[in-house]
Amino acid sequence: MDNWRKSSHSGGGDGNNCVEIAPTPTHFAVRDSKAPTRATLTFPTPAFTPFLEALKSAPPR
Repeated sequence: MDNWRKSSHSGGGDGNNCVEIAPTPTHFAVRDSKAPTRATLTFPTPAFTPFLEALKSAPPR
């Protein structure tokens, strides 16, 4: 998969402190940008939006 994109919220400083996503027609893959060769999470396309909404509604840490 060559179409990895970093989060637009990675901000300044160490811009590698974020996640990357790679969309395909059937699923979305998510990986840690600090460890791109490690395992990825893969979501079917219809499940990805609810996953993002759950992250947005989670209390800050």
